[in-house]
Amino acid sequence: MNALISAALRSFTDPGQVTTPEATRLPAPVAALVSHLQSLALLATRLYLAQVFFASGLVKLRDWSSTLALFNDYYQVPVLPPALAAYAGTAGELALPVLLVLGLGGRFAGVGMFVVNLMAALSLPAEDLSAAGALQHVLWGVLAAAIALWGAGRWSADRLLPIRAA
Repeated sequence: MNALISAALRSFTDPGQVTTPEATRLPAPVAALVSHLQSLALLATRLYLAQVFFASGLVKLRDWSSTLALFNDYYQVPVLPPALAAYAGTAGELALPVLLVLGLGGRFAGVGMFVVNLMAALSLPAEDLSAAGALQHVLWGVLAAAIALWGAGRWSADRLLPIRAA
């Protein structure tokens, strides 16, 4: 059981491939620049997603009775009862962005944001999801998937954790 927990922790907190200039076929100065730009892109992605979803969570908290009414009457969340979906969605929109900003459990946060985004997109009635709204959800989903697949990057708390793959 400890091995399973340890493997899960390593998976969710792996900062991703941090390329050293020696590990690429690029000239050393170009490889170093690309490595820093990759880290910057992952940081920008984390901060952008965190801002979007945290702001959405705060809106839900400000008027909780309206949030519950929307989940009961308007959103069509698959599988979950409306009240549970409201609590879970709001919790995800408030907790996961904090993890993203810190870069703590980056892959876990990326998967979580992907699921929250997917549920949000699926719960809207099709006639109310504009083309621009659908594209926003696609963008957020791709960015969350990128963090889930590539990790939080060099500039993250995950990079500082002693948990490493054996």
